[in-house]
Amino acid sequence: MPESPALAPPPARPAIREGGESLVRLTEAAGSKVRALIARENQGGFLRIAITGGGCNGLSYKLKFASEPSRGDILVRSAGVEVLVDARTALYLKGTQLDHSAQLIAGGFKFTNPNAKASCSCGESFSV
Repeated sequence: MPESPALAPPPARPAIREGGESLVRLTEAAGSKVRALIARENQGGFLRIAITGGGCNGLSYKLKFASEPSRGDILVRSAGVEVLVDARTALYLKGTQLDHSAQLIAGGFKFTNPNAKASCSCGESFSV
C-alpha cells in the first residue's frame, strides 16, 4: 500500500502578542466606522495604528488597514475590531482612546492620548 503524501504545514504567522484595551480602546462609534471601512475598502481585516515623526507637534498618528500582522505586533481587540500596534508605537499609545464623529465640522477620527503634553488643533499630531 503506497504511503499518502504528507500534508504541508500551514505557513507560520509572525509572532505577535495579545494586548488589552489598556493600550488602546476604540469607542463603539469608532469600531462601527472602522468595521464599515474594512468591509468597503477590502484591504485587510486589521486596523494598524502607528505613530511616526512629523506633524505640527513632532509625532503624528497614522491609520491604515493590514491583511496580516507583522513580527512583534501587539494585537488588541476592541469594539469588534482587531487593532495592530507595533512595539515602538505602544510606548506612546498606552491608555489612548480612538473615537469617531460623523459631524461635518471637526468630524472624523479623534485620538485622546493621556501621554500627550500638547496636540495640534486638527488632532493628528502631538508631543510628549
